[in-house]
Amino acid sequence: MTSTETSLSASDAASAPPSAGGRRRWFALAIVMTAAFMDLVDVTIVNIAIPSIQREAGASFSQIQWITAGYALAFAAGLITGGRLGDIHGRKRLFLLGIGGFTLASALCGFAANPEMLVASRILQGAMAAMMVPQVLSIVHATFPAHERGKVFGLFGAVVGLGAVSGPLLGALLTEWNLFGLAWRPIFLINLPVGIAGLVLGSRFITESKAPRALKLDLVGVALVTLGLLMLLYPLTRGRELGWPLWGYASMAGAFVVFGALVAYERRKAARDGSPLVELSLFHVKSFAAGIAVQTVFGVALGVFFLVWTLYMQVGLGWSALRAGLTGVPFSIAVSTAAGLSVQKLVPRFGRGVLQAGALVMAAGVLLYIWEAHRYGLGIASWQMALPLVVMGAGMGLIVAPLTDAVLSDVPREHSGSASGLINTVQQMGNALGLGLVSVVFFGEIGDRLQPEEVGPAFVHAFQHALIWVAVVMAVIFLLMFALPRRPAQHLEGTGDGGDTGAESAERVVGRAAEAGRAGEAGGKRPELVP
Repeated sequence: MTSTETSLSASDAASAPPSAGGRRRWFALAIVMTAAFMDLVDVTIVNIAIPSIQREAGASFSQIQWITAGYALAFAAGLITGGRLGDIHGRKRLFLLGIGGFTLASALCGFAANPEMLVASRILQGAMAAMMVPQVLSIVHATFPAHERGKVFGLFGAVVGLGAVSGPLLGALLTEWNLFGLAWRPIFLINLPVGIAGLVLGSRFITESKAPRALKLDLVGVALVTLGLLMLLYPLTRGRELGWPLWGYASMAGAFVVFGALVAYERRKAARDGSPLVELSLFHVKSFAAGIAVQTVFGVALGVFFLVWTLYMQVGLGWSALRAGLTGVPFSIAVSTAAGLSVQKLVPRFGRGVLQAGALVMAAGVLLYIWEAHRYGLGIASWQMALPLVVMGAGMGLIVAPLTDAVLSDVPREHSGSASGLINTVQQMGNALGLGLVSVVFFGEIGDRLQPEEVGPAFVHAFQHALIWVAVVMAVIFLLMFALPRRPAQHLEGTGDGGDTGAESAERVVGRAAEAGRAGEAGGKRPELVP
């Protein structure tokens, strides 16, 4: 599902013969599709259970932020490295290691004895997903010939859509049912039988493959990125609880020093062996640099919205997890519908204007939501939220599906894999940053010692305040989009082996569908594919 700079190129994939034949490769496909489904559902399933985790586990507000942000941060930090490890040491090996580790981490989450253990287990889960997810499409490339990939990616698109819609509802049902008195824990434990089956069957049916020209690892780059983000995010999430100490400001300032060191190191790394974590030359392309900014800021907006939305409904309004999950269904439908329209009908005709319209439409939906939350207060009903959610979902769908194509439009083909991997990574980092900012834009508006009757009004007010910032971010995104090409160039698609064009196009649709699906989680990772 996630491409990295070391994914197979279209020409490599077209020339490579299928490594497995007959029924065996379809078993392999089912296994990797199941793993992809498990990963997507796991991310979407958690948000709806956050209030239950807070109540049952006694988690603080900063800890519930880290339950989601920790996963995103670990995934972002390990994403490109996970892809390279698969290319170097074998995709089957890394896939099995990833799915095994993901299953173990899920068990640790489900049996977490305290919030600290849950946060640590979620970080481990994200790191294992970073090993597992990049191998999925690489395995498909190595297993199926070009002429069959259109059918394969069509199935993948259906699985991604199903995971995006079913995740929140499944999370709501498992939380509501309170199976065996385990409260929220089954949302993680449900991964165990699926993961074990994938591990056993994958070892039997998936055929090993490696990239012929794998790049070297850049572990120093990964370490600098992770350190910089931790120095920025930890003070943001803990600062309010600790009274914003001086060391927190020093840490956040030091994060930018670390990022400066990262840039200097990556320059030397590129000159020395040509395999940096970040291909800095890409930022000389104006549309790519602007697109990276859009992806990062968009991730921030999603990270803020989805967490505060869940807390608003379940803590502020006192709704059940099931009611909150069902309330979000119109949003999910609107995202997927608009995403399909934007890619197939609108962008080919209107180009960049579709993305900018999406930013304005989403901002309008946010403002409408603020107005309704203010007007109806604690008495707001699910059906009254449907209109702003549909408007927001339509705007988001217009953005998420075609955005990566627009960002990659002016990038030279030889750098498209590196650029795509970087897009995924910064979007994850933006999501983690947005989750960290929740402590400022949401919890910062809530008093420390509220009486029971004060909780609802305080959360409604904080929700409106956070949404104002989301609307401001969407306006910034609208302006940044002026630096994107008016019309995405078509030379990136269909070059090379003409017989592979349909499969490549279908593969890109899967990436877009995955982006739209993950937009409904907590901003989470939105995979894209090498064009």
